[in-house]
Formats: sequence, structure tokens, C-alpha cells
Amino acid sequence: MVVGIDVRAIEIRTPGGPDALVEAERPTPEPGAGELLVKVAAAGVNRPDVMQRMGHYPPPPGITDIPGLEVAGVIERLGSGVDHWRVGDRVCALLAGGGYAQYCVAPAPQCLPVPANVDFVRAAAIPETFFTVWTNIFERGRLKPGESLLVHGGSSGIGTAAIQLARAFGSRVFATAGSAEKCAACERLGAERAINYREKDFVAAVKDATGGKGVDVVLDMVGGDYFNRNMDALGMDGRLVSIAVLNGVKATINILTMMQRRLTLTGSTLRARSIAEKGAIASALRQHVWPLLESGAVSPVIYETFPLRAAAEAHRVMESGAHIGKLVLVV
Repeated sequence: MVVGIDVRAIEIRTPGGPDALVEAERPTPEPGAGELLVKVAAAGVNRPDVMQRMGHYPPPPGITDIPGLEVAGVIERLGSGVDHWRVGDRVCALLAGGGYAQYCVAPAPQCLPVPANVDFVRAAAIPETFFTVWTNIFERGRLKPGESLLVHGGSSGIGTAAIQLARAFGSRVFATAGSAEKCAACERLGAERAINYREKDFVAAVKDATGGKGVDVVLDMVGGDYFNRNMDALGMDGRLVSIAVLNGVKATINILTMMQRRLTLTGSTLRARSIAEKGAIASALRQHVWPLLESGAVSPVIYETFPLRAAAEAHRVMESGAHIGKLVLVV
């Protein structure tokens, strides 16, 4: 690579539908202190990318407007102060933006080695998803072996990772999905029972499966009218963890229910968190999850890949809801 040349990237000309994503030339980004320049081999596609394209999720101050929150590739250059990586290392990285491009910069603490026996496409599907799952289910949700978890959107990228990790760490897992095919996929990944939310009441289903107790943790990406139903699905000392609001940002709760069952209501976002916080999550993943990825006990589920120039088509598939697992752009 010649420093200073323009590289291919996908930009959002104006907020709107998938066709707002257009191929453009941008200057090669420069790695700052504590950063890596990564030659991107593949980039994951995530729901926040769609929200950014629509104008609902702008990048944090100082972050490129190019979408893309996770990549895998090879280190091309090191910024000052980086001494534990080498040019040529294979990495996957969590980004605050910039992944839909031939090159991107990534803070060194947010980078992890590509797990042994994992190709670039699967590696690119790890960071955003596994960082989110780890910090929300195991840190904020405090899920422990022997406890039970309900995952909404079980066939999504987040859901497929959550099911596998919870099962790998010895928890019972239940999931919701919107079709028989998606429910079957959740059960193949380790869900004890997958509930088609279009046909059955998930609260009644999990109560039945747990002998009336309810689950210990709910991972929710729906929000809105699901909020109280999620509380109803929780057992004593249960934890509700919210990570998205596809059905709306507001809910009215029964505070007495929360008090009587000693419920914990929590949630988080990832993109705006500090590099130090994301680096701490990366360290936890390296210790606890990387061995599972390297052994093949856990693996990202890839639904379809697209060339970088076809990012708009990838967004159409994501918005259709037809996919099971992750969509990945190949650069």
C-alpha cells in the first residue's frame, strides 16, 4: 500500500434506504497513537449500521462517517506507542466506525488475534456480536452455570452467539424467533426450546418449561411492549438486560412487581463506551471465549457474504429479516 492514496469505501451520501450506501474513494486513514491500520479482508454488517444509514445513529464525535463496527484483516502499520502487535498480524477489531472500507484504523486495545482455525469471514463476524453478548449477558446479566436465559431474536447474529455461549458455559437457554425454520436453527445451536412468537406466548412457554419459576436472565432487543412481558417471564432475583429497542423506547412498568421479585433492570450500548472499557471486554473475551472459538465449540453463524460494493444489498437482506446469523462484506 502506498501511503496517501485513495482507497475504496462505502459512504452514506444522504440518510435513507439501502441505496444511500454508495462506493466512493477516501484517503487512506492514518493510525494515531495507540492505533493500528488494518487492511480489511472482511467486515460484519450489523443493525446499528442500518440505523446509521437511516440517520438515527450518528457516529460519536471524531469518528469517521463510514459505517462498519467490526472487521478482520491484517495489520498494515502501527501507530506510535503500539508495542504488542506486529505488521502482518491477523486481527479482528471492534470499531466505532469505518469498517466498510479497504483500510480502517482501530484502537489497539479493541483488537484481538484472529482465533486459530477461524477464517477472516467468521472472524469479522465476532467483535461487535461477541463484545455485546459478553458484556450484557455475563457481566451485566451475571448469568451463571445452571441458570436459565431467554434470548429474544434468537436467530440474529447476537442471538446465535448468545445461545452458543450460554450453553457452552452450562446454562439452560430458551429463545424466541419468528418462523419454524428460525426456531429450528436456534434449537440446533443449543436452545432447549425455541418459541415462535407469532404463534405462542413466550411468557407462558418459559414458565411451563421452568416449572412456573421463570428464567434468571432475559436478553431483550425488542423493548416497547415486550418490557412488562419480559418482567413476567423472570423468576425471583431475575435480571432483564436491554440492548435494543426495535418496538419502541418507552414502557410503563409495575414497580411493585420489580420490588416483590427483586428484579434487576439494566442495559447498555457499546459504541460510545471508552477505549479502556472496550479493551477490558476484549481481555475478558480473550481469556474466556477465545478457547471456545479456537476449539470450534462456538462459531459465528454466517448466513451470506457480499462484495464490499454490494453493501446496499446486504442491508436489504438485513432489513428483510430473512437471515439466520450474520451478514458479512468481503473486501
